[in-house]
Amino acid sequence: MPYEPPTHTVERSLRATTGAKVIAGVDEVGRGAWAGPVTVCAAITGLRRPPAGLTDSKLLTIKRRTALDEILRAWVTAYALGHASPEEIDGMGMTAALRLAAVRALDALPVRPDAVILDGKHDYLGAPWQVRTVIKGDRSCVAVAAASVIAKVQRDKMMAELAVDHADFGFADNAGYPSPVHKAALEERGPTPLHRLSWAYLDALPQWRHLKKARNWADGSVPEIEGQLGFDF
Repeated sequence: MPYEPPTHTVERSLRATTGAKVIAGVDEVGRGAWAGPVTVCAAITGLRRPPAGLTDSKLLTIKRRTALDEILRAWVTAYALGHASPEEIDGMGMTAALRLAAVRALDALPVRPDAVILDGKHDYLGAPWQVRTVIKGDRSCVAVAAASVIAKVQRDKMMAELAVDHADFGFADNAGYPSPVHKAALEERGPTPLHRLSWAYLDALPQWRHLKKARNWADGSVPEIEGQLGFDF
């Protein structure tokens, strides 16, 4: 399916209206998974022409995404990754966990960005960062699209490595997201140390429900609906 390539329109707007010179695109992956970390990538690209085929990682085949990831890591001006663990997600809620992962990524960059373009409509980053949210920014903004590809490939690799110790769950294929294989393994074996134990899927597992963690999150957030999928999928 044809798609419009991302542009530097938002970056140019930020430069013109705020005086920002260093702008990072930020995107996350793993928000809706039942297991594994949430991963955030911050990428700085400048205003150079991006590699051919760059777009939202979800629109790319595994083969194309993997090849593009290798190209992007050499092409971007800088990038860094941050993660929040299942324990941190359970302990503080998804909104705060996303912020934690994003700050870890931004702090790991060799230079502090003057502004951040954040994919989506919700600013989970906040002060002191100067943030511009862009719905579907992973399709329309070069830096965010680059971040989306790098984050997706990195997290998929992590989940494939973790799959070695939890083969029945199919993490190498589902990356911790809901799937029939994942569901069957949960019903038979219960959650692993990689699982988010505050998620609603445990409500459908009577034999493992006692493991569910109460939600006492200071920020008052609740997981995204995507992350609260039960077994009816």
